[in-house]
Amino acid sequence: MLNMIKVFLVEDEFVVREGIKNNVDWSGNGYEFCGEASDGELAFPMIQKLKPDIVITDIRMPFMDGLELSKLIKKEFPWIEIIILSGFEEFEYAKQGIKIGVAQYLTKPIKGDDLLREVNIVADRIEEKRRERQIREQYDREMEEANLRERSNLFGDLVTGAKSPAQLMEAAAALSIDLTAMHYNIILVVLQSSAHLQGEYSDSVVKVEEKLQTLEADYDFLVFDRNLEGKALLFKADSEEALQENRNAFVTRFEEILKDYPHIRYFGGIGRSVNRLFQLPECFTDANRAFAHRYFTNENRILDAAGLQPEIVSHKSELDLTSVDPKQIDRSRTTNFLKLGSQDETVYFIDEFLSGIGEKSLQSAMFRQYIAMDLYFTVAAFVEELGYDRGEIAQPDMAGTMLSNAEETTAYISRIVREAMDLRDRCTSSRYGEVVDEVLRYIDAHYSDEELSLNMLASHVNISPNHLSMIFSQQTGQTFIKYLTDLRMNKAKELLKCSTKRSSEIALEVGYKDPHYFS
Repeated sequence: MLNMIKVFLVEDEFVVREGIKNNVDWSGNGYEFCGEASDGELAFPMIQKLKPDIVITDIRMPFMDGLELSKLIKKEFPWIEIIILSGFEEFEYAKQGIKIGVAQYLTKPIKGDDLLREVNIVADRIEEKRRERQIREQYDREMEEANLRERSNLFGDLVTGAKSPAQLMEAAAALSIDLTAMHYNIILVVLQSSAHLQGEYSDSVVKVEEKLQTLEADYDFLVFDRNLEGKALLFKADSEEALQENRNAFVTRFEEILKDYPHIRYFGGIGRSVNRLFQLPECFTDANRAFAHRYFTNENRILDAAGLQPEIVSHKSELDLTSVDPKQIDRSRTTNFLKLGSQDETVYFIDEFLSGIGEKSLQSAMFRQYIAMDLYFTVAAFVEELGYDRGEIAQPDMAGTMLSNAEETTAYISRIVREAMDLRDRCTSSRYGEVVDEVLRYIDAHYSDEELSLNMLASHVNISPNHLSMIFSQQTGQTFIKYLTDLRMNKAKELLKCSTKRSSEIALEVGYKDPHYFS
């Protein structure tokens, strides 16, 4: 047997109780006799504490009889198997026992060997259920990472227009996701604990993310993970009014939850509603533009892209450098984006940066040169802080065509920002290589632990499970589950070839408690 099965006895007759307890070699047959009681009222609190696998109980007892006790047990612990003993051979008792869900109905007196034989039958059933549960849990662990990746891929396809609506529906159905709706919207959300760096494992952030998942059904949205960029929420409804109502109610509820976590900084960007799946890329672009404002403020808020348009239009005025707010030219904002932003967000960041200082201002050659030089020195300082030479970044050509108009200046700014982020990602990749090396060492030392999981590894290296899954795949070229399974199988091959151990022993050594599943 995989684990010793615990047996609890309830019998009001002392002599019978002592006989069953002492005349059966419980431990010698792989059982733990964990407790006894003289009636159901005394037994139930003990059963709640000890949680036995099998309860053997008489029917006729004072205070609380065996049938009443069985009802309580099955209600709170449906997995506990019950064997009823009775000196009464009335069919009515057997019928009630079957209805409650007892495993066996035996008549007294009964010999120890006969009782043990019946207990063995019930124990075999328990072991089979345990094996099924372990196989199911193992399968769930193996599928969890694959589902995360497939779900992430689905969101990528939704917002890039890479697949047709029919293909998107088919891919979603394979993940048990229903995309059917008349209207859609996207909210991008990021959570960051003030006590942790970007991407680090934070218990409080994890708790908020778990609460976020519980709101899906209430407000009809789907959650997609975006690794370091946070979460994407896809709202859907059959009318524009219902969509807006759900979205606004969610934002209110979400901000209420975050009041209990004052040390968590959050920001969100809301796109514009669309009524077709193939329009989701447009919605995502708007949400990203609003989301990019997080680099220009320290305020916690969920920003609606629909509210940005008037601000952008207001800058389409005649050139007046005196109207430029010097506070908008804040180097810390650019540095913050270089540290935390992604390549895909560069265009939105540049748009918002230029909108803040006034897009018309770039009509001035002097102002273009000033902005380009200021950004160059900001980017150069960031690059040098990473340990690279500023020569890695293109210098502005004041005399040439590089800054000859607003379009060329914007292109130059985008170029040096992307160059700096390439260097940052190269540096980060090296750091991630060290993280994955530590993960590989941990796996090598603990592969025999059946409970080894992505969550366990993430906690060990102090980063989020989803982020670890991403960088593990990037660094090793395979998923964590595939790597772990291959390692365990190769270790098993070695033991099969180079030892005299039985396959059941080898199964335990490589992390499989169930030899059937291992086989």
